[in-house]
Amino acid sequence: MAHASTELTNQDWQVACDNTRTCRLAGYQAENNSEFPVSVLLVRRAGANAVVEGKIKLGGAKDSSSKALLQLGSRHRISLMINDKDYGETKPFSAAAGHADLTQTQVAALLEALTKSSKITLSLRNSRWQLSDKGASAVMLKADEFQGRIGTSSAFINSDNIIKSNDSVLPSKSAPVLRYVIPNGKADNGGDKKFAMKSSQLASLMRGTMKDVDADCPNLSDKSPWRINRLNGSQVLVQHECWTGAYNAGTGVWVLNDTKPYKPKLVTTSATDYDKGKIASVQKGRGIGDCVSKVDWLWTGRAFEKSHESSTGLCRLIEIGGAWQLPTYVTEVKTGR
Repeated sequence: MAHASTELTNQDWQVACDNTRTCRLAGYQAENNSEFPVSVLLVRRAGANAVVEGKIKLGGAKDSSSKALLQLGSRHRISLMINDKDYGETKPFSAAAGHADLTQTQVAALLEALTKSSKITLSLRNSRWQLSDKGASAVMLKADEFQGRIGTSSAFINSDNIIKSNDSVLPSKSAPVLRYVIPNGKADNGGDKKFAMKSSQLASLMRGTMKDVDADCPNLSDKSPWRINRLNGSQVLVQHECWTGAYNAGTGVWVLNDTKPYKPKLVTTSATDYDKGKIASVQKGRGIGDCVSKVDWLWTGRAFEKSHESSTGLCRLIEIGGAWQLPTYVTEVKTGR
């Protein structure tokens, strides 16, 4: 059975393939070359005839890089050099999107260069950003494997050794459809039925939902308040602080019946936000916040279901908030009642 998603990081490259079989490959400057941060994103959907799209992002988290980026107006474009050969200018840099799209010629040249040792440079006037090739082959092979391309002409790696037809490439999969229901704060009788339980009782009840409370929610029994939100006429959402780290924190979120049997169900111990049936967990990879992971859950009427999971890539000073969206799980959300 094929895996729903896959991820791999190797040296200066990574790949994240989501549950629709779309793969995103991101490469960066070498880790010891942080003065001019740069990242490229290569996106390939599933299917025999999928084209590879490329984007480039020049990091602005360092002063040296920021000054060069200030020169980027509508008249200035970024040039791609591979092994000292000029592959022309990218499409215009979009300040709103924060990146420039590569031309198909540039993408093709880059894909070939990444399968072997190559010097890859992006230039803007007198500034140079060098993209590392280290680890690219490993993540390209992982993407080929996930999409069923090994041995076909559309494979990133070993495309000279074609032993299979492109018809064997796996097709794309549809994203699961989730029906998001906005919680109803009224009880079954239409009134504002109150849910009352002592903190110690709640802590005891939630303890049974975790295998290792000390690791998952060490703050479960402290004095911080429990927060209660009604979800419908018979279920409530309860929240309590679970843990605090150097630059992240996590809140525990549970769904339970408002009368016995309570049947509490843990959604996550790492929530950072809750609003109208939407739970989010956003966690930094390090204090500066240039790399972030995110998981979302939506209320579907009886339970919370995961609607999205992604990271923004490696911690390489591209920009605060992270360079790209690299999902491993996506859904199609529809609003229902």
